[in-house]
Amino acid sequence: VQLQACGGGLVQAGGSLRLSCAASGRTVSGYSMGWFRQAPGKEREFVAAASWTGVRTAYADSVKGRFTISRDNAKNSVYLQMNSLKPEDTAVYYCAADLARRVGITMVGNYWGQGTQVTVSS
Repeated sequence: VQLQACGGGLVQAGGSLRLSCAASGRTVSGYSMGWFRQAPGKEREFVAAASWTGVRTAYADSVKGRFTISRDNAKNSVYLQMNSLKPEDTAVYYCAADLARRVGITMVGNYWGQGTQVTVSS
């Protein structure tokens, strides 16, 4: 499975961005998918995840109420709508797929996208 993430960019605080991640090479049918991020000098952290159907979702406390994860399985894609962005959201964002279908902070990335930079200016 290859994951290709895009949609990052530079935005002012309070603005919005929508990240997309498309899977190719093999279907991600049944897998949970999600997003992680890594800020400079920090460890990679969980951001959001969705089950195969999208019914179950989970978010890091720091993004609850501001970010929304969604999936389009017909397009083998997952999205992250980010609203009310803050400078502390600045990071490289990675999409991931979990073969064990975990949704939440325990999610493990068996497949990773290449990362897309999100920079939020104050």
